[in-house]
Amino acid sequence: MVQTLPEPAKLRPGVLRIIPLGGIGEIGRNMTVFEIDGKILIVDCGVLFPEEHQPGIDVILPDFGYLRDRLDDIIGIVLTHGHEDHIGGVPYLLRLKQDIPLIGSALTLAFVEAKLKEHRIQPYSMVVAEGQREKMAGFDLEFIAVNHSIPDALAVVIRTKAGTVLHTGDFKMDQLPLDGRLTDLRAFARVGEEGLDLFMSDSTNADVPGFTPLEKDIGPVIENIISRSKKRVIVASFSSHVHRVQQVVDAAKANGRKVVLVGRSMVRNMQIAIDMGYLKADLEDFVDLKQARNLDDNQLVYMSTGSQGEPMAVLARMANLEHDIEIAEGDTVILASSLIPGNENAVYRVIDGLTKLGANVVHKGNAKVHVSGHAAAGELLYCYNILKPKNVMPVHGEYRHLIANGKLAEQTGVAHERVLITEDGWVVDLVDGVAEVVGAVECGLLYVDGKTVGKITDEDLKDRRVLAEEGFISIFCVVDSAGRVKVGPEIRARAFAEDDHVFDDVKPLIERALAAAAGEGVRDPYALQQVIRRTIGTWVNKAHRRRPMIIPVVIQD
Repeated sequence: MVQTLPEPAKLRPGVLRIIPLGGIGEIGRNMTVFEIDGKILIVDCGVLFPEEHQPGIDVILPDFGYLRDRLDDIIGIVLTHGHEDHIGGVPYLLRLKQDIPLIGSALTLAFVEAKLKEHRIQPYSMVVAEGQREKMAGFDLEFIAVNHSIPDALAVVIRTKAGTVLHTGDFKMDQLPLDGRLTDLRAFARVGEEGLDLFMSDSTNADVPGFTPLEKDIGPVIENIISRSKKRVIVASFSSHVHRVQQVVDAAKANGRKVVLVGRSMVRNMQIAIDMGYLKADLEDFVDLKQARNLDDNQLVYMSTGSQGEPMAVLARMANLEHDIEIAEGDTVILASSLIPGNENAVYRVIDGLTKLGANVVHKGNAKVHVSGHAAAGELLYCYNILKPKNVMPVHGEYRHLIANGKLAEQTGVAHERVLITEDGWVVDLVDGVAEVVGAVECGLLYVDGKTVGKITDEDLKDRRVLAEEGFISIFCVVDSAGRVKVGPEIRARAFAEDDHVFDDVKPLIERALAAAAGEGVRDPYALQQVIRRTIGTWVNKAHRRRPMIIPVVIQD
């Protein structure tokens, strides 16, 4: 939706203001700000992984601009669960102010604290559990167990004098979860009976009819694939997907194989999960990469990162023959995850690379090796009927998901005008049972590029794309005070033409253009550079159908 909104009016006392700074219209970088009477509560702070049109970018953060001058007003950050798209941005926010309290379940905070340790940040953490209530400034928080593809996920009820909000985080309603931890619909019903003013619900699978399949159905499929494999098996998944790793460990043990954890984040997170009792496994179930070299291929299952085709993750490096594990004829690779929108090309590129090396690649498209962690339409309808919310604000999803979620709400009786389809940066005020959009704040993409945060702009990315796709041409020449060319023009190119002699035809054109400019009294080096840029740009476009980056340098003698 292309819509320009004004800056919101100053927040009135007793009104709850809600501002999503990420996660609306995208799968990732989830972050929502709640503000009342000068105090701010944040729910989640995640990252978004870059797409192909964002070369060189490591991750993308929510826009912290709105908060930079309000850091002392932040009373805490509630983290709903331990996936990167909900916790990955925490280290970057805490760089701005390290003593902002973190609130979450035991496993979620353990994952965050391990990440923060690498950033040399010692956080202030508050462990909470389902059924617990905490009062902080003008917020009364209640935490509710929800089922997701990671243990210990929580929804949060936010009670204020302006009204009550339920934010689900990511959730589904698996009726036979691997860890026995159901989404607490009784708590949902109780909140609904009290009166729910605003429901903020996960939208990722809102356009998928029916119910999300059971997680337990995946284990037998993985075990069957491993039992039929004659050589090595490599399973790729998210490094925080404890349930999937549990199924792989169980399947490996049933087939007399050892599990090798590969990838720094995979090793770190699974060690935490074992230590805390979330992953039921013994030390003898695992071997490290060095020990694996002494075992036969049919005795091993590698559990790795890279299921989204990330170029620096383990699986992509295997496909590119850049990893110690060299894929060979007869190996089996299982991609045990869904495709995050935007990653399709990268994933299929990895699948093709692995297949070319002789591997049998099993993925969601040809076998039931993954189920989603998000509620489908049938589950969301249950929630709407249980909660009977006065207002609805779909979150966590691309635009089509938000629309689909909003339509589900309307089917259960929520008035059309009470369904708020928003965008990142839009400002929603809640008071007297009514939620409405009242404006917008500046909210863009914050790029992390190596050690720099927020210094790379969209213009920089455009330049990178031009360099990657069209090449680079530099032109150097020295002119005298009359504008005549004394040296050059010397032309060099990269990723455009192997032979610099290809520019012989354009050099006379540049000299004539400079002479014509000099005849018109042009002496300024910058103006002469623009003359060169236009001349060679026109020639390149006509002669080669290309639009490379052109860097002219003119020095006056």
